[in-house]
Amino acid sequence: MPQRTFRFVQLDVFTSRPLEGNQLAVFSDARGLSDDEMQKLARETNLSETTFILPRDAAVEHREGHKVRIFTVNEELPFAGHPTLGTAWHLRQHSSSDEIVLDLKVGKIPVRFEQRDGLLFGEMRQPEPTFGQLHEHAVVAKVLGLPVAELDENLPIQTVSTGMPFTMVPFRSLAALQTLSIGWYQMAPYLAGIGSPAFFYFVCRETVDPRATLHARMIFYNGEDPATGSAAGCCTAWAVRYGVLATEAQGLIEQGMETRRPSFIYIRAGKAGDAVTNVRVGGNVMHAINGEVTM
Repeated sequence: MPQRTFRFVQLDVFTSRPLEGNQLAVFSDARGLSDDEMQKLARETNLSETTFILPRDAAVEHREGHKVRIFTVNEELPFAGHPTLGTAWHLRQHSSSDEIVLDLKVGKIPVRFEQRDGLLFGEMRQPEPTFGQLHEHAVVAKVLGLPVAELDENLPIQTVSTGMPFTMVPFRSLAALQTLSIGWYQMAPYLAGIGSPAFFYFVCRETVDPRATLHARMIFYNGEDPATGSAAGCCTAWAVRYGVLATEAQGLIEQGMETRRPSFIYIRAGKAGDAVTNVRVGGNVMHAINGEVTM
């Protein structure tokens, strides 16, 4: 077979400073790649996620959005936050529209762009939240190898989904969350009982940056994630439902401090009665690398 070349860019997402935030590889034209080849390329980049844009006729894209697939090193995902924002930001560089719509496995996700403080700021609207299983603080503390007093029992531990499920685990203090040391293999058996995929999202109301609403960490099978936009959407819905964040207030999640890749995720959502709606997650993106792969 003749050799084929595929171009990609590497972006830093949820940051306004280069070489911080969460890294993302975006293949700008993945036509001709098989599912297996996409998965192998995601393993090759070895980032949290890699996305593959599949260009279509302009009329189809205007009607249906830009077809994009998202892969981790292990699997394809129906939705993920920082890949959605980063891929939309990349597409926005070649468009005059203020809204880029991605056609993902989970459905269509719109991302709105505006200028904030001299930079292009993007905000995605995630699928409407669903609130799932409640978990006992003592049981989760045992899984984490912590005294239950380290967890905030004034807030529920609950699995929430805005396209991808995450279980919100509130900590009482920043120090306890910063010093949490746990491997994926210790959490995986418990999380397997919730479903697949399933991950913990650890949060606390004490923060490093005084502007932030919550400090967060997310540990998964490929290490620790510097920024988790899909989990931030779940966290937004949880925070608004339980009074951590007021309805329609602009909140801010800081993440990635422990991995030395600080990330800042802007969040907001509405609440009508008991229903949380219109979950939005946003931030900045920096362009870091241009490259190409020959296969």
